[in-house]
Amino acid sequence: MVGKKFGAAVIGYGGMGSWHTRKMREQMTDDVEFIGIYDINPERAKVAEENGIHAFSSREELLNDERIDFVVVATPNNFHREIAVDAMAHGKNVISEKPVTTCVSELKKMIEASEKYGKIFTVHQNRRWDPDYLTVKKIYDGNMLGRIFRIESRVHGSRGVPGDWRNHKEFGGGMVFDWGIHIIDQALMLMGDAKIESVYAITDLITTDDCDDGFKLELKFSNGIEYHLEVGTSNFIELPRWYVLGENGSAIVRDWDLNGEIVMVSDWENKDAVPVQAGVGLTKTMAPRTDDSIEKFPLPYVENLGFNDRSEFYKNFIATLRGEATQTVTHAQQLRLIKLIEAIFESANENKVVYFEK
Repeated sequence: MVGKKFGAAVIGYGGMGSWHTRKMREQMTDDVEFIGIYDINPERAKVAEENGIHAFSSREELLNDERIDFVVVATPNNFHREIAVDAMAHGKNVISEKPVTTCVSELKKMIEASEKYGKIFTVHQNRRWDPDYLTVKKIYDGNMLGRIFRIESRVHGSRGVPGDWRNHKEFGGGMVFDWGIHIIDQALMLMGDAKIESVYAITDLITTDDCDDGFKLELKFSNGIEYHLEVGTSNFIELPRWYVLGENGSAIVRDWDLNGEIVMVSDWENKDAVPVQAGVGLTKTMAPRTDDSIEKFPLPYVENLGFNDRSEFYKNFIATLRGEATQTVTHAQQLRLIKLIEAIFESANENKVVYFEK
């Protein structure tokens, strides 16, 4: 159902800013009237104008435009708080790109501004709708493997940290804030109300000495699940995107194209194992199960909700503006997420386990 159109603008016309701009201009015309962009870099403003997009001459000019109902903040991470608070003070609702900010104290100022000015403030945690994540969520929620005791989530590449602001700590760069913020948010959503009992993290400094270009993270949850998260940018052979272990079987999701499978025990009584050659010795313990004691299944199908014309994130945001829904990405979720990020850096910097929500 088509209702009031909302005026929108983007501050920061880089990679994600241009993505939001295209989405609103090309796929959300029933709900959004796109007004324009502002970027501190004149070259980016020129690119926008060449694409038929109005480029405001200043942030103040954009925020004073009464046609604009909401602003997307897609600048380097360290500017999110300043711009979001300014936008809300000017009467604009705000979508911030992730990470919302780099510390809890700044996030609290953003939330306080939202409450003070009565404006909607949310974060573009769009990868809650990635098909690979939703597939694992379906396996987990459906108890398909029996009691799950370990989940491994990885994103690997081999190009190092991007050579723009993302490789500078002062701008909030590094892989914890870049890709980590996505897969950590997925972990918190997947585990629901389970508390994080402990955090142990190792950050990598392989291609840069200013900020992390990868990390390995172990979370222990109160529901007994060990959750391993990993981002690497020097991995020329990638490990699986997901590996899930349960009492009755295992699941593997190899990539974003959902190549993978589920392997389940079909006959617990069939315990016979024939020793196999393992290196220079024999092993019975690690002998594979016989075909008559296991069954293989394809990964469960999950409808793609993340990349259709009106993504679930924006669908919820527009409904929230109309008073028909509440935010799906909440302030409480973001506070917990950024608090966890602070614990990750504390663990990595001091080489210790951090006991988080005991």
